[in-house]
Amino acid sequence: MKSASNLSFYLCTLIISSLFISSHVISSPAEATDKQDSDATQNETMAPLPLNELRKFSNIFGKIKQDYVEEIDDATLLKYAIRGMLSGLDPHSAYLEPSAFSDLQENTSGTFGGIGIEVGMENGFIKVIAPIDDTPAQKGGIEAGDLIIKLEDTPVKGMSLDEAVELMRGAAGTDITLTIVRAGEREPIKITLTRDNIQVTSIKTQPIEDQYGYIRITQFQSQTGSDFAKGLDKLKSEVDELKGLVIDLRNNPGGVLQASVEVADLLLEDGLIVYTKGRSTVSELSFSATKGDSANGVPIIVLIDGGSASASEILAGALQDHDRAVIMGTQSFGKGSVQNVLALDAEYGLKLTTARYYTPNGRSIQAQGIIPDIEVNRAKLSDKVKSNFYKEADLAGHLSNGNKDAEQQAENDESSEKEKQSALMERDFQLQEAISLLKAIDILKIKGQANPAKTEEEQLNSSPEQK
Repeated sequence: MKSASNLSFYLCTLIISSLFISSHVISSPAEATDKQDSDATQNETMAPLPLNELRKFSNIFGKIKQDYVEEIDDATLLKYAIRGMLSGLDPHSAYLEPSAFSDLQENTSGTFGGIGIEVGMENGFIKVIAPIDDTPAQKGGIEAGDLIIKLEDTPVKGMSLDEAVELMRGAAGTDITLTIVRAGEREPIKITLTRDNIQVTSIKTQPIEDQYGYIRITQFQSQTGSDFAKGLDKLKSEVDELKGLVIDLRNNPGGVLQASVEVADLLLEDGLIVYTKGRSTVSELSFSATKGDSANGVPIIVLIDGGSASASEILAGALQDHDRAVIMGTQSFGKGSVQNVLALDAEYGLKLTTARYYTPNGRSIQAQGIIPDIEVNRAKLSDKVKSNFYKEADLAGHLSNGNKDAEQQAENDESSEKEKQSALMERDFQLQEAISLLKAIDILKIKGQANPAKTEEEQLNSSPEQK
């Protein structure tokens, strides 16, 4: 068995050799002449190998091998080293082990098991970016911005994000208790949730007051673009004349980039949607809209908040920069980095941050987010308690109104639809403000049509000097 010092020397030599080989291209004399300029540029930017740090790494590796309380094999130690190296870069770069690949597939397809939250790391704790609609987390009262400090009786401090997510996953019907810290609450809160098989519906629509449409995008999945187009067509068929649209991106944690580009393309006539910039030319991409606006130019209000991240911010930023929508709500999350997933072999992969997203006007989303045009905070609304008045229909033996059954059913259906719309807006102050703004825009349009601007000749004839 090698001594620790011999092992350290051997490992250091191996690392240096592999780095040297991977950093230099062996070319023929003829190729060398053609590549002289590019190699010169590469050599200018290539830093010398940090030999002291490599030697330190190999010394620590050898010390662990020799003196750690339990025997640990080389492969496991190197795996831990890779994890640590990537976790030190940013919260979104990661070493993808076999289970992580399936997790990525589940997240983009919209079907997975668990409690239904999008999470990230903050100061060693798990931060809730957004609860997903109609999931145990959302129904149980988890809110964007909550910090999870315990899972059951296990503190999350020191856990990796993958380890925490693994603990939150489980068979449908099993319970898990989360201890959270919430802004404005003096004591930690314990919330017990029952895991479920999560099937996320990315698009939800609702007509409002026979003139306006409401589209909720819960997250961007591979089929969200086509679902949004269908939802928009459905709204057009359900209202007499679509005069305005509210797109709700609140608590939307993002998802598939292409899906947000497709939605933006449906609403923009032309122009840039988003572009990326990174150190490598491969990571530099741009997406532009094709001709045609599926909403026919109707006014659009986009609702965002601190739970709107990534692809949500790309859509909101594109519509804002093109003056296609008024952004309302609170500042978004600010996740504007691009991750590429590279397969290392059949089971393992690498998720690496390679670029930043920029809106059409060149604004970086990263750590800044989208600032709304009109800031509207959430507010708790409550109606004045109504007295329980008796109505004619409550009296025993009351006369019928004489309507036929079909007419009565139609009236009941219409009443049920109005109740659904009322419930949607009843306690949602931000949505109420969005609809009020659409109404104001509509009123201004009507007034503009009723009182067209006077021609220059009419203005001169009506001026006091000409009378």
